[in-house]
Amino acid sequence: MVVDEQDELPEATQREANLQRQIDGLHNQVTELHKTREETNPELSSEFHSLKEKLNEHSKQLEQCAEKPVRIGESQPL
Repeated sequence: MVVDEQDELPEATQREANLQRQIDGLHNQVTELHKTREETNPELSSEFHSLKEKLNEHSKQLEQCAEKPVRIGESQPL
């Protein structure tokens, strides 16, 4: 008697394998969409990357400011 390979796997393992295949397929679709977007409109892609870099710079500056709290009274005489 021939036993189907999937019949040997527990149901949860089969489900995990199916979900992983779906995830892999979606990941490939997203990758292809990114490639298509960059090929279709390279100017927008370039602008997006530029804005993303600026956002990262501003985020770093905000983090640095948050690390140096100003104490009330130190900057202004009472």
